[in-house]
Amino acid sequence: MDLVVAGAGGGLTAAIRAAELGLDVLVVDSDQNFRRGNNTSMSTAMIPGPGSRFQAAAGIDDSPELFVADVERKTGGTADVRIASALAHVGAELVEWLADHVGMPIELPTDFAYPGHSARRVHSLPGRHGSSLLRHLLEAVDRSERIDLMVPARLTTVEAGGDGGRIAVVETPDGGREEISTRAVLLATNGYGADAALVATHLPEIAGAHYHGGEHSRGDALRIGGELGAATGFLDAYQGHAALSASAQTLVTWTAVMHGGAVVDTGGRRFGDETTGYSEYAAALAARPGGRGWLVFDERIDGLCRSFGDYQDVLAAGAVRSADSVPELAELIGVPAEPLESELDALAGVAAGEQADRFGRTTATPLGAPLRAVEIIPALFHTQGGVLVDEHARVLDTAGEPIPGLYAAGGAAAGISGHGAAGYLAGNGLLPALGLAYLAAGHLARSASTTRSLTPEGAR
Repeated sequence: MDLVVAGAGGGLTAAIRAAELGLDVLVVDSDQNFRRGNNTSMSTAMIPGPGSRFQAAAGIDDSPELFVADVERKTGGTADVRIASALAHVGAELVEWLADHVGMPIELPTDFAYPGHSARRVHSLPGRHGSSLLRHLLEAVDRSERIDLMVPARLTTVEAGGDGGRIAVVETPDGGREEISTRAVLLATNGYGADAALVATHLPEIAGAHYHGGEHSRGDALRIGGELGAATGFLDAYQGHAALSASAQTLVTWTAVMHGGAVVDTGGRRFGDETTGYSEYAAALAARPGGRGWLVFDERIDGLCRSFGDYQDVLAAGAVRSADSVPELAELIGVPAEPLESELDALAGVAAGEQADRFGRTTATPLGAPLRAVEIIPALFHTQGGVLVDEHARVLDTAGEPIPGLYAAGGAAAGISGHGAAGYLAGNGLLPALGLAYLAAGHLARSASTTRSLTPEGAR
């Protein structure tokens, strides 16, 4: 075996790429329901690809350097620039490979701007939902004769193997145990969001919020990497979201805000600049009375959000309230009418250029009847810290040296969001998940080719 991938989410990218490059791969996942229960499938399928042909076709000027600058600005200069640069430079290649080799119907939404991105670069799929992305990855896995899938099975330990390789120790729910000899292991088990104790330790500001991620994200990579001397970093980083529907338990797309919607608390008051980012706004919402609020928008914005599968689910669940006036909406959702009307009038004044927003919001549009509102709660989506890796996704030890035969991607690895929640940009979850996996497969294939060429058989 050339590669064992632990995690059938973004890690499938490594399996597909490695197989394409002539390697044999085994993918293991502890969740028998991973097709709908892991963080990749629960995402909105957002992948930054600066400099892609899709951008060129849309007349968008972008570059890896511009993306790295956006990352540095959003994180206040605290992000791992080496990893950000590696992902920025592979992003366009990745989305084009997903289209050309995997067969994904990649599209580039250009009707709104994601917070913190200075160019329209976040690629997605029709429906803008991770379940579609995961389905296409699995179809590519099924087409390959070099990839085997072992589910449910959990990677528990990685041991030293012969000839510089590794032994992946895998256990099944019935107590079975298998030792698999392999050239390398990729840790793609996501982060630690499902482990309440780790969240309380590293992310106390969001520890009381709803966790909206894969239940098998329990910090396996931290434990396995730690046993091998791996360094860790950015364990206080995470992606939060301030717009989980309270009743539907489904994401209300933040595009409602970017198109002009407002977030108010249970007293009908806004409490910040919503356009700074949905991740950091989760903690702000959690700190409001009752730890919940309302996302208020109008019929125009409702129509613009319907291209998102998540929003369709919110609609289907009956979570969207409608009213013909602000007083009627206030009564319907149980907030005071005067503060709500005052807030929406103030935003209309900002939109008209008549006044400055007291929180610094610079983009707004007047909301007109009929109005819409969804009750929202803050959520932790996934953690952004993990084992440290280099630009090839190799796991590093505490001295900064690569640990032989060990790679990490996605939430298992320290990402590019700096510290806390404020450094998160749309796509900072999937780009490291798929991008680092893609880079790991390429590095392993080159290393395997070099090793084989140096053997007596290869020399002949």
